Amino acid sequence: MFTSSQLLEKINTYLAGLTYSREPKGLYTPIEYVLSLGGKRIRPVLMLMAHNLYKEEVDTILSSAASIEMYHNYTLLHDDLMDRAELRRNRPTVHKIWGDNTAILSGDTMLVLAYRLMTCCEPLYLKAVLDVFSNTALEIGEGQQYDMEFESRRDVTEEEYIEMIRLKTSVLLAASLKIGAILADAPETDMQELYNFGIQIGLAFQLQDDYLDVYGDTSVFGKNLGGDILCNKKTYMLINALQRADAEQRKELEYWITCSEYIPSEKVNTVTALYDAIGIKELCNKKIEDYFQRGMSCLDRLQVPEGRKAVLRSFVEALMHRNM
Repeated sequence: MFTSSQLLEKINTYLAGLTYSREPKGLYTPIEYVLSLGGKRIRPVLMLMAHNLYKEEVDTILSSAASIEMYHNYTLLHDDLMDRAELRRNRPTVHKIWGDNTAILSGDTMLVLAYRLMTCCEPLYLKAVLDVFSNTALEIGEGQQYDMEFESRRDVTEEEYIEMIRLKTSVLLAASLKIGAILADAPETDMQELYNFGIQIGLAFQLQDDYLDVYGDTSVFGKNLGGDILCNKKTYMLINALQRADAEQRKELEYWITCSEYIPSEKVNTVTALYDAIGIKELCNKKIEDYFQRGMSCLDRLQVPEGRKAVLRSFVEALMHRNM
């Protein structure tokens, strides 16, 4: 069994070794730049871990793992453009350096390259792998559309929000795990348990991000808290605060949501205090733990010796106990 750090090194080495010999360079240089920004590579590492549960050799599926990372970074590139974000991992975003049009084209090219990498798998697995990958790509687009539509809505429900983050975040984690299992000839029931594990863990991760944006440790989080509050993002926390607030609390929340001129620190502090009073901190923590335990139950049911699950279990537990 490989450790998570060994798998991370393998995927980073593979990505660094990808070459782009086609022209024009102006299309491919931004792709090299995006992939050079690094990151935790959570999705390809999960794919390799799932594969390693059943087979000792993982180098044979590095192209599929790289495909997942290429696809993920394609979505980030386009997300940054839509959000007009100026930084990604503390570096200028592609559209800030090369402009909107190049960002669109380079992102589209990354999508094609992701599919090309995924088709490098053994022909025996190709249809099953592409079925999962293509359906996941459609779901992520659907999740992004929901997220954009929620920006102009005041009546988003908790159920709608959970479905949106399932589509936008969880399904790619789940697909990474399932594809790793498919390529390892895992039992069908295990493939589904790993997929369900990814869904539940993905929901826990996203809700944790919501939580940390309000209650995280700024020295570890690496940025100022309250970004979601300042842009009135429809998070699990805001949705539940509006639903559970009494008349006076709701009136104050509505004021800060609609107020166009304010001191940022005052808005963040006041809304956070309202969350505290309404009990949102405890509610969110309970929901995170619920999804995490559901995921662990899926892992428990895998037809694999417990010792072989240890690396995967430790990896997700470390992610869940992060403060950033």
